[in-house]
This record gives sequence, C-alpha cells and structure tokens, in this order.
Amino acid sequence: MRVTRRSPRLPVRRPLGRLLASAALAAGALTLTACGAADDGATDHAGHAAPTTGDEEPREGHNDADIAFAREMIPHHRQALEMSELAPDRAASPEVLALAEEIEAAQGPEIETLTAWLRGWGVEVAEETDADHHGHGLHDGHDMPGMLTDEEMAHLSAVDGEAFDTAFLGLMIEHHEGALEMARQVLADGSHEPTAELAREIIDGQEAEITRMRELLGEPVER
Repeated sequence: MRVTRRSPRLPVRRPLGRLLASAALAAGALTLTACGAADDGATDHAGHAAPTTGDEEPREGHNDADIAFAREMIPHHRQALEMSELAPDRAASPEVLALAEEIEAAQGPEIETLTAWLRGWGVEVAEETDADHHGHGLHDGHDMPGMLTDEEMAHLSAVDGEAFDTAFLGLMIEHHEGALEMARQVLADGSHEPTAELAREIIDGQEAEITRMRELLGEPVER
C-alpha cells in the first residue's frame, strides 16, 4: 500500500456547544447503527433458521385428504404389483417385462412409506387381502379410479404372450391414470408436504410410464 505523506495541520478550534452537539449526534448515530446491525443479524438468522410454527403446520401437518390418499393408494399399488407379478411367466415382450419390474421396484417401497405414515398418524392399516387387489377391500373399487374389476384381472391372469402384453399395457394405462387422478386430488386437498412430494413423484413417474406403454401399443403420443 502506498502512503502519501502530508504536512501536519494545526487543529481548528470549534465552539464548545458545537462540539457537544456533534458528540451527541455521533453517539446517537452509533446507537442507531448498532441497533440496525442487531436487527439485521436477527433477520438474517431468522432467514436461515427453521420456519415459524405458523409456516410449519401447513407443510407438516396432515389432514383427512392425506389419510384417505394413503389408505386408498396402498390397495391401488398392491393391485399394480399383482398385475406386474404376472409378467415374468406371461409377457412376450422384454420391454413389457422391464416395465413390470420397474413398477414393482417403485410401488413396493411407496406402499411401505404410506403404511408408515398411517401408523404414525394412529390410523389402522388394513392387511393385504385378495379383495384389496380387486378394489373391494377396505375401500370400494369405485372410490379408487383405475382399479381393475374381477373380470379384468381374471382375463389378464388367463392370457399369455402377445395377448398378455396387449392386455397388460391397456389395463395398466387405465390403472396409472387412476393413480394420477388420486395424486392430483391430494395435491389440491392435502396439507402434508411429504405426501405432496410423493404425489408429485407418482405423477412424474407414471406419466412417463403411460407414454412408454402407449408407444409399445403403437398409439400416437404427444411430445
């Protein structure tokens, strides 16, 4: 750093009253600066701290819509798993088999997550039954869009080869579309942020799978 030498200056005398007034103003400025710094620090700290209670409740608290979504999505996912479990012995297309494996890998853990939430909320979780797969267990099938009927499930279980591939893809598209409807509903009505995050993941994942299934069926797909 370069230092410039200057010739010394003689002190300038000021009236005592003016000096006292200047000192008072300086002290006041220091006080205001200190308060402002303290206030800014508190604001910055709050900006990086956890949200207030008022902000937490709508993000973390659950409501009836979240409970209904979890209770209905569990049997809905279980039926998708049952459909997918048929693929190894019946599918002719490796693409269909790969898709079925991906569905199992995604929806199995989601069932576990939904079950853990319900238990944490003190809500009874129904055990898996054959009726659940067909939409006639804890909730009637009409309450869960996209669920296969007994007849549709029986048909899927009875065919193989290309007939299975076609039936599987068509029925799974309908099943996925039902899940999308349920996910969008909880996004609109729910209050539990982790549930909302899962709903968004379901929407993103299953929309992509619907596109793949339509392509495998040779249907036009919008890009």
